[in-house]
Amino acid sequence: MKLWGGRFEKPSAKQFEEFAGSLAFDRKLLDADVEGSCAWVHALERIGIYSAAEAEQVCRALEAIAGEARANPAVFFEGAADEDVHTLVIRKLAERGGAGLADKLHTGRSRNEQVSLDLRIWLKGEILGAQAALNALLEALLEQAERAGDLVLPGYTHLRRAQPVLWAHYLLAHFEMLARDRGRLARCYQAADAMPLGSGALAGSGLPIDREALSRDLGFAAITRNSLDAAGDRDFVLEFLFTASCVFVHLSRLAEDWILYSSEEFGFLQLGDEVTSGSSLMPQKKNPDSLELLRGKTGRMLGHLVALATTLKGLPLTYNRDLQEDKEPVFDAAEQLLGALAIARVVVETTTPCRAAMEAAAAGGWACATDLAEYLALHGVPFRRAHETVGRIVRAGLAHDRAPEQWTLEQLREFSPAFDEDVLEWLKGAAGVARREVPGGTGPRAVAAALQDARRRLSAWQSSKQ
Repeated sequence: MKLWGGRFEKPSAKQFEEFAGSLAFDRKLLDADVEGSCAWVHALERIGIYSAAEAEQVCRALEAIAGEARANPAVFFEGAADEDVHTLVIRKLAERGGAGLADKLHTGRSRNEQVSLDLRIWLKGEILGAQAALNALLEALLEQAERAGDLVLPGYTHLRRAQPVLWAHYLLAHFEMLARDRGRLARCYQAADAMPLGSGALAGSGLPIDREALSRDLGFAAITRNSLDAAGDRDFVLEFLFTASCVFVHLSRLAEDWILYSSEEFGFLQLGDEVTSGSSLMPQKKNPDSLELLRGKTGRMLGHLVALATTLKGLPLTYNRDLQEDKEPVFDAAEQLLGALAIARVVVETTTPCRAAMEAAAAGGWACATDLAEYLALHGVPFRRAHETVGRIVRAGLAHDRAPEQWTLEQLREFSPAFDEDVLEWLKGAAGVARREVPGGTGPRAVAAALQDARRRLSAWQSSKQ
């Protein structure tokens, strides 16, 4: 059964049907297709195409089709040779409700707008699922941060020890990255939340369809503004793929850190047995496979984004069959995103920080050097001169294998008379952490305030529909 054909004398070539068919993947849209079709039935009822009894009969049949597909999809789709899910639904409807009633369903409706509607309905649901999964990951990060207390680790630039920071501050950095993604998902939902039915194939429906009523029936916030744009618009899909890619980039950065931090060379973290694997040959191994897969799948996600952007970049208005290529990338992206957020949450929940290794590293490597330069600046030494002075102290310390806490006041004064007795406190490991109390800094009070703010935002997200 085809939704078209009267203009053609010859049937489609088997090779064309196999090449162009999309049922193998767009079957994911069946529930959305039924939801949209039921709403369209009522829109047609309002203008007299269906009687009230006919509309009820058609909608009952459509809902039964969706229920049958959910209950046993293997049997439901077995042997189906339909062109796509939309054709399948019409065929099943004709079998259940009669061909006459099924034939009316496409009155005034194009498959172009139908595809757009189904994809928007489906994607809105996926976005809500991703937001819930992201909330759970943010909760896990926040709980880790709230348990962290005064635990300190080195902060890095260029993967070299730079300055000590609170472990909670580090975790909040990842919270903020993912919080931005949470906002992007909300904007993706808004982009998808425009109802295209009534746009027709491209010029708008020739029937007096109440688009606003349709939009309300389907739970959309608005209707699309231009029929030409609605027919070919996939920006909402592109925005979702971009956001999913951003999430994966951020998860990949966390994964890279924690792969390193859980290695024997760093020893900062102990990953849970639940998210690691062993070696088929080496009995001692505990491999961070979950994190490596998060890092590895990021390339796959970026590929989906580039693929759709490349497809869209040269399309003339309005609909082109190229747009069929939007579905497999976005279907896979949504599935991978949910899986990634779920495993990242488990990783965070089951990872244990190793206090001794973290604090020993934070105290080493002259992490107090910036504090010493700032000490001199606060005592009247121009910062560039202070920077040069502390650089010479570090060089001397390395040459004589003298750690910061081993320096005496007399030795420091050989480099600058501005040093006084209180400077010895500035040489102690992570003492400088407490002085970084600017908002957004790693000072204990600043981090406590940031934790409260993060908890407040997360609570609002958890109680919100979006």
